[in-house]
Amino acid sequence: MKKLLFMLMLMMPMSIFAQKFGVVDLDAIAQSLPEYTAAQTELKNLNDQDQKDLQSMQAEVQRKYDEYQKSASTMNATAKQAKEKELQDLGDKYQQAAQQKSQDFQKAQQEKLAPVQAKVSQVIEKVGKEGGYTSIFMKGSMPYISATLVKDVTAECKAEILKMK
Repeated sequence: MKKLLFMLMLMMPMSIFAQKFGVVDLDAIAQSLPEYTAAQTELKNLNDQDQKDLQSMQAEVQRKYDEYQKSASTMNATAKQAKEKELQDLGDKYQQAAQQKSQDFQKAQQEKLAPVQAKVSQVIEKVGKEGGYTSIFMKGSMPYISATLVKDVTAECKAEILKMK
């Protein structure tokens, strides 16, 4: 029994070395897809429009604040309070719009990039199975990965993605 246990312990390090590990650059694979480029363009356009809308709102708030500053000294207390409330409401409206646009952008980003992420995951899984890899790690996610123990499978994944088109 001790001999069997001893033999198993000796063989265990060999089984560890028999494992095959890979590393992949997800960004490089995603960027090779036309869907990714199209999604990035749509997201950039959406973000640019959102920024333009927010800048317009901010300019309106600033314009009204400047008007208030110029006429504050001649206003009675009631008019002053009404103008300050209007400015506060405009500021709150701007903050809400900025928050809503940020949430909407994140949602659009998830929706547009989900099919790309699914395709990339599918390709990595296929390359992993076909190549007999035990694990494939994302490049940059590990503090250190020895190049002698891990094969970069990015090129294989890119080639597989191009076959899917």
